[in-house]
Amino acid sequence: MLRWIVLIILIFILDFYAFQVVRTLTKSYWIYAIYWLLSILVVVNFMYYYYNFIRGESFTHGHGYAVAFLFTLFVPKAFLVLFMFGEDLVRMGSYLIQKFSNDTPANFMGRRQFVSQLALGVASIPLASFIYGITKGKYNFQVLKHTLYFDDLPAAFDGYKITQISDIHSGSLESKDEISYGVELVNKQESDLILFTGDIVNSKAEEMIGWLSVFDKFKAKDGKFSVLGNHDYGYYAYGGDVELNKSNQIQMEEVHKRIGFDLLLNDSRRIEKNGESINILGVENWGASRHFPKRGSLKDATKNINKGEFNILMSHDPSHFDYTEMELNREDINNHDIVVDEPNIINFEKQIQLTLAGHTHGMQFGIELPALGIKWSPVKYRYPKWAGMYKNANKYLHVNRGFGYLAFPGRIGIWPEITVIELKRGKKSA
Repeated sequence: MLRWIVLIILIFILDFYAFQVVRTLTKSYWIYAIYWLLSILVVVNFMYYYYNFIRGESFTHGHGYAVAFLFTLFVPKAFLVLFMFGEDLVRMGSYLIQKFSNDTPANFMGRRQFVSQLALGVASIPLASFIYGITKGKYNFQVLKHTLYFDDLPAAFDGYKITQISDIHSGSLESKDEISYGVELVNKQESDLILFTGDIVNSKAEEMIGWLSVFDKFKAKDGKFSVLGNHDYGYYAYGGDVELNKSNQIQMEEVHKRIGFDLLLNDSRRIEKNGESINILGVENWGASRHFPKRGSLKDATKNINKGEFNILMSHDPSHFDYTEMELNREDINNHDIVVDEPNIINFEKQIQLTLAGHTHGMQFGIELPALGIKWSPVKYRYPKWAGMYKNANKYLHVNRGFGYLAFPGRIGIWPEITVIELKRGKKSA
């Protein structure tokens, strides 16, 4: 109860301070009433859904939009507060100087109105960004292409194309037309393989029931392969209930079959071409966080792989690539879901030339301006390798920004991604 009281007080303080902009620019009581009525409705709606969520209700579209409305309304107000607080500091400083110097008091009203207008203009930018992100941005699919060179790539696979998608989160999706367009965009790449790197649902396999006829349309010449992500095991719906989790796992495996994906559970597949081959490896979820299941095993996935072969690995969580410390808490995760001696990919005894991951979504919020070298999202402080291509010890990691979205029903600056990677033999020319 205390945290609810604190939250309400903080929101009220923010709202009251932001309201000073409205008071400065208009004397209309109708606008005042609309301002406060809208704030009250958004806050009450959020508290209602959040209270039901912490009581165990599954996360629904209603929960997502409750979060979206709260952010859309109050992030712009935070900009109003910053401007007005700065103006108040200047006003206070001017007042003190005048008081002790016996100068004539200045008239602050003109400046206050100018600052209020400026604050409103600046606040309209995040407001428009949130509205766009919720209505259009989450469907603004981007095809990002990479060409990677390897000395040990078999000659038959020179020019081989792989499309990676990740984090569909079908439980959050709404528009079948928009998602079908994304699927068509994947198929237009005409890749040899499609690799899906986990989190096809939010919490339950049944979330895919209405989407099977959409996602079974993916096409690739040499097949479609997939792995599970942390959301695919049922923990967010069933907690530690072993039987329900097992049932969800069986349904999840059936889902992947229904849409034509070969689900790799710490396993591998050999792709052969003109007498040569590469291996596609898939581990179950494994990451450094103590809150997620750790079933992934590189040793099991490579038991049929010989040293010196060319390997592409799907591992949902990018922290698997080069973590240095493993934080485990056996009270959070069932013992049978912990692989305690799992090495990171960089130090694994067998060469893994390319690792594909997802998981971060780029937090669905950030700024990316490649022409200016700008790439930032708050998620970088949790996952240093959070989006795009990375290289370490002659091994590549690609982190996909995700196909769908989770919790917040939108994307701002970090758009849904379809990755196309072309493999080339030899060294990149200067």
